Amino acid sequence: MVRERGETARFKRSSFWRAKQVSSNISNAYHDSASERAMMLILKTSLFTIVAPGTVTFLVPYFILTSRIKLPSIELGAFRFSGLLAISLGAAIYLWCAWNFISKGKGTPAPWDPPTRLVAADLYRVVRNPMYLGISTVVLGEAIFFESIALLIYAALLPLGFHLRVVYYEEPALKNMFGDSYNRYCEEVKRWMPNGKR
Repeated sequence: MVRERGETARFKRSSFWRAKQVSSNISNAYHDSASERAMMLILKTSLFTIVAPGTVTFLVPYFILTSRIKLPSIELGAFRFSGLLAISLGAAIYLWCAWNFISKGKGTPAPWDPPTRLVAADLYRVVRNPMYLGISTVVLGEAIFFESIALLIYAALLPLGFHLRVVYYEEPALKNMFGDSYNRYCEEVKRWMPNGKR
């Protein structure tokens, strides 16, 4: 009888240990898988940032500044260095929003791999499109720093292009994807200006 009880206890301990090992393995596999997904999202976001915002904030301004068609420049003196602050601010806004897409939305800014969860935190509680405002701020800063009227015109037209994209593509797609939760979000947070018109 004593021997049977001992074997039963050993069996229970052994079973408990195996179950604990299985649970630990599952937990480790889950965390490894989550880490791999996060790294993949970071990689995809980095590539998208180089291709899309990189084109808008680097390639297009480069071609404008090196174009043979020259517009008069604007003399800003030392004030031109405030453009560097605008560039830094805009870049920080974009990176913050991109990180929110990864960490909270479980997706990327790329339209072919969008967030699977509605991102409505941090800057997205202030306006619905802070990423576009960040990119526009970068281009405005470049126009100021390089004292370029051509870049200033580009910086003025860029928000119009973003607005048309938001109204005719992104908002219908988000309403279709998130339904009532996105509609409530639109009622609470304005498109461009805090406490302004939608």
